[in-house]
Amino acid sequence: MDYQNGVVSRVPEADALLTRVAAAIATVRAREGHVGYVRVAFDEADYAAFPPTSRMAAIVSAAGRAYDTDSPATAVHDRVAPRPGEIVVRKTRVGAFSTTDLDAQLRDRGIATLILTGISTSGVVLSTLRDASDRDYQIIVLADGCADLDPEVHDVLMRKVFPRQAHVATVAELPGLLRQHR
Repeated sequence: MDYQNGVVSRVPEADALLTRVAAAIATVRAREGHVGYVRVAFDEADYAAFPPTSRMAAIVSAAGRAYDTDSPATAVHDRVAPRPGEIVVRKTRVGAFSTTDLDAQLRDRGIATLILTGISTSGVVLSTLRDASDRDYQIIVLADGCADLDPEVHDVLMRKVFPRQAHVATVAELPGLLRQHR
Protein backbone atom coordinates (compact mmCIF):
# COMPACT_ATOMS: atom_id res chain seq x y z
CA MET A 1 0.00 0.00 0.00
CA ASP A 2 1.22 3.45 -0.96
CA TYR A 3 4.24 2.10 -2.86
CA GLN A 4 4.07 5.17 -5.04
CA ASN A 5 7.04 6.98 -6.51
CA GLY A 6 6.55 10.06 -4.34
CA VAL A 7 6.15 8.03 -1.15
CA VAL A 8 8.92 5.49 -1.80
CA SER A 9 11.36 8.33 -2.44
CA ARG A 10 11.02 9.44 1.20
CA VAL A 11 12.06 6.06 2.65
CA PRO A 12 15.78 5.89 3.58
CA GLU A 13 16.17 2.18 2.77
CA ALA A 14 13.85 2.22 -0.27
CA ASP A 15 15.96 -0.05 -2.47
CA ALA A 16 16.06 -2.88 0.07
CA LEU A 17 12.38 -2.41 0.91
CA LEU A 18 11.38 -2.59 -2.77
CA THR A 19 13.47 -5.75 -3.21
CA ARG A 20 11.69 -7.46 -0.31
CA VAL A 21 8.22 -6.37 -1.41
CA ALA A 22 8.91 -7.45 -5.01
CA ALA A 23 9.93 -10.87 -3.64
CA ALA A 24 6.71 -11.11 -1.61
CA ILE A 25 4.64 -10.20 -4.67
CA ALA A 26 6.48 -12.80 -6.76
CA THR A 27 5.79 -15.44 -4.09
CA VAL A 28 2.07 -14.66 -4.05
CA ARG A 29 1.82 -14.61 -7.84
CA ALA A 30 3.73 -17.91 -8.13
CA ARG A 31 1.09 -19.49 -5.90
CA GLU A 32 -1.68 -17.95 -8.03
CA GLY A 33 -2.73 -15.61 -5.23
CA HIS A 34 -4.25 -12.21 -5.79
CA VAL A 35 -2.15 -9.06 -5.52
CA GLY A 36 -3.83 -5.75 -4.82
CA TYR A 37 -2.58 -2.19 -4.82
CA VAL A 38 -3.70 0.85 -2.90
CA ARG A 39 -2.48 4.31 -3.83
CA VAL A 40 -3.39 7.76 -2.56
CA ALA A 41 -4.26 10.41 -5.14
CA PHE A 42 -6.74 13.24 -5.55
CA ASP A 43 -8.80 14.83 -8.31
CA GLU A 44 -10.49 18.23 -8.21
CA ALA A 45 -13.63 16.86 -6.56
CA ASP A 46 -11.55 15.22 -3.84
CA TYR A 47 -9.70 18.45 -3.06
CA ALA A 48 -13.00 20.34 -2.89
CA ALA A 49 -14.63 17.73 -0.63
CA PHE A 50 -12.22 18.17 2.28
CA PRO A 51 -14.00 19.76 5.25
CA PRO A 52 -12.24 22.65 6.98
CA THR A 53 -11.48 20.44 9.99
CA SER A 54 -9.60 17.82 7.96
CA ARG A 55 -6.00 17.13 8.98
CA MET A 56 -5.58 15.24 5.72
CA ALA A 57 -6.47 18.41 3.81
CA ALA A 58 -3.62 20.27 5.50
CA ILE A 59 -1.12 17.55 4.56
CA VAL A 60 -2.33 17.34 0.98
CA SER A 61 -2.43 21.11 0.63
CA ALA A 62 1.16 21.42 1.85
CA ALA A 63 2.23 19.02 -0.92
CA GLY A 64 0.81 21.27 -3.63
CA ARG A 65 -0.33 19.17 -6.57
CA ALA A 66 2.08 16.28 -5.93
CA TYR A 67 -0.85 13.99 -5.14
CA ASP A 68 -2.87 14.68 -8.31
CA THR A 69 -4.29 11.48 -9.81
CA ASP A 70 -2.20 11.84 -12.97
CA SER A 71 1.03 12.89 -11.25
CA PRO A 72 4.00 10.54 -11.75
CA ALA A 73 4.49 10.77 -7.97
CA THR A 74 1.22 8.88 -7.40
CA ALA A 75 2.03 6.03 -9.78
CA VAL A 76 2.98 2.70 -8.21
CA HIS A 77 6.75 2.24 -8.33
CA ASP A 78 7.87 0.20 -11.36
CA ARG A 79 9.65 -2.42 -9.25
CA VAL A 80 6.38 -3.48 -7.61
CA ALA A 81 3.90 -2.37 -10.28
CA PRO A 82 0.57 -4.08 -10.86
CA ARG A 83 -0.09 -6.44 -13.72
CA PRO A 84 -3.24 -6.25 -15.83
CA GLY A 85 -6.23 -7.63 -13.96
CA GLU A 86 -4.83 -7.05 -10.48
CA ILE A 87 -6.79 -4.97 -8.00
CA VAL A 88 -5.82 -1.29 -7.97
CA VAL A 89 -7.73 1.24 -5.89
CA ARG A 90 -7.25 4.95 -5.38
CA LYS A 91 -7.90 6.22 -1.89
CA THR A 92 -8.37 9.71 -0.51
CA ARG A 93 -7.85 8.94 3.15
CA VAL A 94 -5.20 7.08 5.13
CA GLY A 95 -6.77 3.61 5.28
CA ALA A 96 -7.32 1.38 2.27
CA PHE A 97 -11.03 0.72 2.80
CA SER A 98 -12.96 3.86 3.77
CA THR A 99 -12.89 5.67 0.41
CA THR A 100 -12.54 2.70 -1.96
CA ASP A 101 -14.42 -0.35 -3.14
CA LEU A 102 -11.57 -2.59 -1.98
CA ASP A 103 -13.73 -4.66 0.36
CA ALA A 104 -16.22 -5.45 -2.43
CA GLN A 105 -13.43 -6.39 -4.84
CA LEU A 106 -11.83 -8.70 -2.27
CA ARG A 107 -15.11 -10.37 -1.37
CA ASP A 108 -16.06 -10.79 -5.05
CA ARG A 109 -12.84 -12.80 -5.45
CA GLY A 110 -13.47 -14.84 -2.30
CA ILE A 111 -10.44 -13.42 -0.52
CA ALA A 112 -10.50 -13.89 3.26
CA THR A 113 -6.81 -13.50 4.14
CA LEU A 114 -4.87 -10.29 3.56
CA ILE A 115 -1.10 -9.92 3.50
CA LEU A 116 -0.26 -6.30 4.23
CA THR A 117 2.81 -4.30 3.31
CA GLY A 118 3.03 -0.56 3.06
CA ILE A 119 4.47 2.85 3.69
CA SER A 120 3.87 4.02 6.38
CA THR A 121 3.47 1.54 9.21
CA SER A 122 1.84 4.14 11.47
CA GLY A 123 -0.43 5.38 8.67
CA VAL A 124 -1.86 3.16 5.95
CA VAL A 125 -0.78 -0.14 7.49
CA LEU A 126 -2.22 0.64 10.94
CA SER A 127 -5.47 2.09 9.57
CA THR A 128 -5.96 -0.74 7.10
CA LEU A 129 -5.15 -3.47 9.62
CA ARG A 130 -7.69 -2.09 12.09
CA ASP A 131 -10.40 -1.77 9.46
CA ALA A 132 -9.65 -5.19 7.94
CA SER A 133 -9.86 -6.77 11.37
CA ASP A 134 -13.26 -5.15 11.93
CA ARG A 135 -14.32 -6.64 8.57
CA ASP A 136 -13.25 -10.12 9.79
CA TYR A 137 -10.33 -10.72 7.43
CA GLN A 138 -7.45 -12.92 8.53
CA ILE A 139 -4.39 -10.67 8.40
CA ILE A 140 -0.69 -11.20 7.93
CA VAL A 141 1.61 -8.19 8.16
CA LEU A 142 5.06 -8.51 6.64
CA ALA A 143 7.18 -6.49 9.07
CA ASP A 144 10.07 -6.11 6.64
CA GLY A 145 7.65 -5.18 3.85
CA CYS A 146 6.57 -2.08 5.77
CA ALA A 147 8.40 1.13 6.57
CA ASP A 148 7.83 4.17 8.70
CA LEU A 149 9.77 7.40 8.93
CA ASP A 150 10.01 6.70 12.66
CA PRO A 151 11.70 3.29 13.14
CA GLU A 152 10.79 3.21 16.82
CA VAL A 153 7.08 3.57 16.04
CA HIS A 154 7.40 0.83 13.40
CA ASP A 155 9.00 -1.47 15.96
CA VAL A 156 6.38 -0.83 18.66
CA LEU A 157 3.53 -1.44 16.23
CA MET A 158 5.08 -4.68 14.95
CA ARG A 159 5.99 -6.04 18.38
CA LYS A 160 3.15 -4.85 20.59
CA VAL A 161 0.13 -3.60 18.65
CA PHE A 162 -0.25 -5.56 15.40
CA PRO A 163 0.05 -9.04 16.96
CA ARG A 164 -3.29 -8.43 18.69
CA GLN A 165 -5.08 -8.50 15.33
CA ALA A 166 -2.65 -10.03 12.85
CA HIS A 167 0.12 -12.53 12.37
CA VAL A 168 3.35 -10.55 12.03
CA ALA A 169 5.93 -12.27 9.86
CA THR A 170 8.76 -11.58 7.43
CA VAL A 171 8.98 -11.89 3.66
CA ALA A 172 11.22 -14.97 4.14
CA GLU A 173 8.47 -16.64 6.19
CA LEU A 174 5.78 -15.96 3.57
CA PRO A 175 6.05 -19.20 1.55
CA GLY A 176 5.45 -21.28 4.67
CA LEU A 177 2.53 -19.10 5.73
CA LEU A 178 0.91 -19.44 2.31
CA ARG A 179 1.07 -23.23 2.61
CA GLN A 180 -0.78 -22.95 5.95
CA HIS A 181 -3.51 -20.67 4.52
CA ARG A 182 -4.46 -22.80 1.48
